Amino acid sequence: MRFGTVPSGQRSETIHRANLSAILRALHEGGPRSRSELVAATGLTRSAIRALVRELAEAGLVSEDHAVRLGTPGRPSPLVRPEPAGAVVLAFEVLVDSIAAAIVGLGGKTLDRIRVDRPLEHLQVDDVVSELVRLVKALRVPDTGPMVGVGVAVAGVVRRSDGLVFMAPNLGWVDVPFGANLERALGLGLPLTVLNDADAGMLAEHRRGAAVGVDDALYISGEVGVGGGAIVGGQPLLGSAGLAGEIGHMTVNPDGVDCRCGARGCWETEVGRDVILRRAGAPQHAGLAGVEEVVAAAKAGSPEAWQALADVARWLGIGLGALVNILNPRLIVLGGVHARMYPVIREVVDAEVARRSLAAPRAEVRIVPAMLGVDAPLIGASEAAFDSLLADPTVWMTTGVNAYRLRSA
Repeated sequence: MRFGTVPSGQRSETIHRANLSAILRALHEGGPRSRSELVAATGLTRSAIRALVRELAEAGLVSEDHAVRLGTPGRPSPLVRPEPAGAVVLAFEVLVDSIAAAIVGLGGKTLDRIRVDRPLEHLQVDDVVSELVRLVKALRVPDTGPMVGVGVAVAGVVRRSDGLVFMAPNLGWVDVPFGANLERALGLGLPLTVLNDADAGMLAEHRRGAAVGVDDALYISGEVGVGGGAIVGGQPLLGSAGLAGEIGHMTVNPDGVDCRCGARGCWETEVGRDVILRRAGAPQHAGLAGVEEVVAAAKAGSPEAWQALADVARWLGIGLGALVNILNPRLIVLGGVHARMYPVIREVVDAEVARRSLAAPRAEVRIVPAMLGVDAPLIGASEAAFDSLLADPTVWMTTGVNAYRLRSA
């Protein structure tokens, strides 16, 4: 008779992989650390750290500098660094008015990057894939270790499991097998992750920007459309099918205008980039540069420009107030156009959030502009592409994909 279930133990290889993963992740996300700091960060012994670092160094993933003194008794501790050329990823960003591609090395160092500003709203998915492949061919591929993954940030509702874009209203896409098409066109045979641009922005700001060390945070991507990415309890909030975060399509004004998604009065119809331009009397094709001109005019004292931003700020605060009540974040990071306008209309936004949210969650939250600027989704895509390496470095320490294959993609 069974009176209970005996928990299964872990094999030594599993523990070994987990320990290598812990060290490499600490270095990739936190930058160079001494061996002593790695002991503190991972809980491993000094002898284990020494042996594991040696393995990672032999694989070319890390390097060690001369020992550094930490101001404590004992021998100086060598400084361990992630090696950017030891492993690289390919990252893409597909927004409504721009595409970008980058080669990013371990530790988050961008080795080369290309961004092209051009409207994509009238392009079919095959055209966008062809554009991305052309960008790859224009990248300068350094002499590196293996390429370990591909990450793509897309302004749309994305299923991460296969990169299907259910809907991208501002691109005009519905049920597009974007991930499969791009994977086939690249022909690299690498893990490929497609994620929503706001989720990518949140990932980037959490690992390398304004939300580092914050376990409950919300990122707002303010572009032509508006999206959101959230970290809850240190983990991304994805939803049952990975589709959470479409906050731009929550209804805030039932008497508002029609949205491209088919509904009326969505949040992005009141706070998106085109709304700022329209309220300021600027041409719709002015894009991000036009918004920056409106912000500059408001700073210079233009009452028309300031009023245009203030009108948008009020609606921005209305939506943020609701999200504060629902998610109780410690930090809200404003990206895109909202990051640019927030310093000018901070008082309007904060006052509206105060009116629309409960006192207790409101007291916990700070609102800040994004630190990583326009590249946040691209950086987040690269971070997602590194996940397979960080989860199990041994796969890439024994066999990898030669980066030269990218040149003939």
